[in-house]
Amino acid sequence: MATIQKKYEQLQTILGGMDRALVAFSGGVDSTFLLKVARMVLGDQVLAVTATSETLPSAELAEAKALARSIGAAHRIIRTNELDRPGYDDNTPQRCYFCKTELYEHLSALARELHYETVLDGSNVDDLGDWRPGRKAALEHKVRSPLQEADLTKDDIRALSRDLGLPTWEKQSFACLSSRFPYGEKITVEKLKQVDAAENVLRSLQFTQFRVRHHGDIARLELGPTDFERLFRDGLIEQVTQRLKALGYCYVTLDLEGFRSGSMNEPLLKRLRQANDA
Repeated sequence: MATIQKKYEQLQTILGGMDRALVAFSGGVDSTFLLKVARMVLGDQVLAVTATSETLPSAELAEAKALARSIGAAHRIIRTNELDRPGYDDNTPQRCYFCKTELYEHLSALARELHYETVLDGSNVDDLGDWRPGRKAALEHKVRSPLQEADLTKDDIRALSRDLGLPTWEKQSFACLSSRFPYGEKITVEKLKQVDAAENVLRSLQFTQFRVRHHGDIARLELGPTDFERLFRDGLIEQVTQRLKALGYCYVTLDLEGFRSGSMNEPLLKRLRQANDA
């Protein structure tokens, strides 16, 4: 805990060295914590900005609005158009680069317009160990990641969020809806809506840690341990299956490894390891 406290103090020092900051705010664990601390340190000189598009899970926008309001931070909603950016809908392993480029171009332009000197994102140290082509876009647009600079991990952020009374301390991690598709499968508005509707089915049944991975006409469910048990214990299998089939899926399968963030990167990372070992 002493180490976490030192990291927390370092984060406050980093933010204290800024004048006016714009926070890329998704309403997730990391960006909510960052916004809270930035608001504590910088007061009214911080602005939360949430980007909405077809790739944002529909339930997240309302939650982001409520969180920013509870923190007392000024909040803006902007529209991004990832699907219109060449290369994005091809869904190559570089997809996140195109997505973050779209986001940071909008945020940088808004920061210049409103005279905010720095754009911040909520990337943490753990993100450095995954496939994150969006980091290149952040560097190109001079976006700072104070949580990384303070050496904060996801577990650190959850613990500090709990201490600060943030409801997101135990929130599941989430990513844009495009992360539900295997690389190479074309991304369309219709497919994004189908996945969003499927995940809203699980949300409506009080599942808390899940992903619906889209494989053509197959929906592959990843569930956390508690939700895995509920699916069988509470007799929800038939209801989930019927409701997802009504959305257009022919088959509904359960991934025996359960929920894990970034599972669509697993084949890519395996190929990279094999190439390095060769």
